[in-house]
Formats: sequence, C-alpha cells, structure tokens
Amino acid sequence: MTMTPEQATWFSDVFERIVSNVDRVLLGKAHIIRLALTALFSEGHLLLEDYPGTGKTSLARAIAQSVRGTSNRVQFTPDLLPGDITGVNIYDQRTGNFEFHRGPVFANIVLADEINRASPKTQSALLEVMEEGQVTVDGVTHPVAGPFMVIATQNPIEQAGTYRLPEAQLDRFIMKASIGYPDHEATIRILEGSERKAHEIVVPEVVPAATVVEMAALARSVHVDASINDYVSRLVDSTRTAAEVRLGVSVRGALALVRASKTLAAASGRYYVTPDDIKSLAEPVLAHRLVLDPEAEFEGVTSSSVIAQILIETAPPIDRPAV
Repeated sequence: MTMTPEQATWFSDVFERIVSNVDRVLLGKAHIIRLALTALFSEGHLLLEDYPGTGKTSLARAIAQSVRGTSNRVQFTPDLLPGDITGVNIYDQRTGNFEFHRGPVFANIVLADEINRASPKTQSALLEVMEEGQVTVDGVTHPVAGPFMVIATQNPIEQAGTYRLPEAQLDRFIMKASIGYPDHEATIRILEGSERKAHEIVVPEVVPAATVVEMAALARSVHVDASINDYVSRLVDSTRTAAEVRLGVSVRGALALVRASKTLAAASGRYYVTPDDIKSLAEPVLAHRLVLDPEAEFEGVTSSSVIAQILIETAPPIDRPAV
C-alpha cells in the first residue's frame, strides 16, 4: 500500500522536529543531521569520515535521546576483539550454565569510533548485525531491538596503525558523509555555551522508539515510478563502465539509493520519489562503493567527482512520476 499525502505530511513534520531537536547539540549542521536521520529511517547505517572533535558522539547521543533510545560508543583499537563488541558467553559456576553477556552493539544507536583502527576480524563482527539485525554467538542468535543504527567514524588524515575497510563492509553502510568544522556563527554559539560539557547536554524526546520503527516501515511504502527505477539502473550501470572505475556500484548500492530516496521524499512531505531525490543522495549513497583505478586516483580523480560527472551525463526522467 502506497503512502498517503496525509501520512507524508505527518512523516515530514516528525522528521523536521527531530532535526531541530538534534540541531540544539550539533549546531549549524542541519544537512548532516538530515542525512543521518535519512539513514536511520531507511534502516541503514552511516559512515562518517571526519576529524576528531567535530561532534560525532554528540550526534549519535542526540539522535538516541530524540527517539527515546539507547546509545553506546565503542572506541575501536587494534587489540579490540569481536566479543568485545557482540558479547560473549560466560560460564556461571552457580548454575552450571553459560550466560550470554551482551556487548555494546545491543543499543539503538551504536557509535563505532575510528572503526578502521580495529583488525579486519573485529570489523567483520559488525557485518551480521548491520545486515540482519542480529548477533550469533556459539550458534545462538540474539536479535537487537529496533530501531538499530551504526554510526562509524574514521579519520581521513591519520592512517598509521589503521586497517582499510574492505569493500564488503563499506557496502553495508547506506551512506558516507562528513560533518566538518562548524562555521563562524556556529562556533561562536558553541563557545558561548562552553560552561556545559557535551555529555551533559540532554535533548528532550520527540518520539518513542516504536514510532521510528513505524516511520521506517511507512517510508518503504513511498511510491517509486518505473522511470525512477530505470534512472537508478542507468546511473549504476554508468559507474561500472566509467574508465576511472575498477569496481562499480553493486545491486545492494542501487537498492540503498532507492530506499534512501524514499525516506527523503517522505521527509520532504511527498509520497513519491522524484529525480531530484535521486540526484541529491547519489553522492553520499554511491561514492564510497566505488573502487577507482589506481592511475585515476594518482591523477586526482575522486569517487565524488566520478558520481558528479555521471549525474551530468545521465539524463533523468522528464515526466512527473505517475502515482
């Protein structure tokens, strides 16, 4: 059943209220807040490639508080083990049984700080829970509560002692973005509130967690016209044939773009996806999935510039999607 205009209006109102709520903590970053919430309501995960001290932890905590959810932060280090994230079975001598002790991944919003500092084995501990919303330990499956979102970070400058995320893991993130430093006006406002530490700031609840699950299901019902699917398919095909690209966007990437565009449409008060929704999300959803040719990288080509060029060369549908 397709989303109704009334449901789209309600969705947009709640979405903007959460944006305004989180903006109390992450000042002047409404765009990145909208991207993070688009990932949340698309039941996806967000990768932030950013410098230390730009508000990543504050973003995760404020989103969790806005939806009356829980949040955990995991500092990834080379000695971190998979069980430190997912949890482990511990033998109880009193009962003679093994008892599962949940790891920090059992929260609504999980901040995986500097994820590329952990070994590939530890990084892979997140693959199952990010894709299927569950953790399997010693053959026993433990589901995580919804909503569930991983916000992972990595430092774009400091690469010593890091492990590059494999393509299979990058593909699990619906988006990759950057918060960046605040502008002058936002910096002044932050300094004016310097008497309060970041972790002391608590934002009020906007909606309960159950409403987020309901909204995510509602976003899936946004109408996508056949011409939009054709447009996405042509964009994805172009990434696979571009001369600068060694590995293009997978089918999972195409699905992620459509899912995120549905959420963006609902957040804009519409019950149907437009080509502009696809265009605005193409770079954060698709760019990190590309593997560039080494020679192209040496010449300064970036994944973002490849996506930008493909958007220019690929004609969008000209007719308004029929609903």
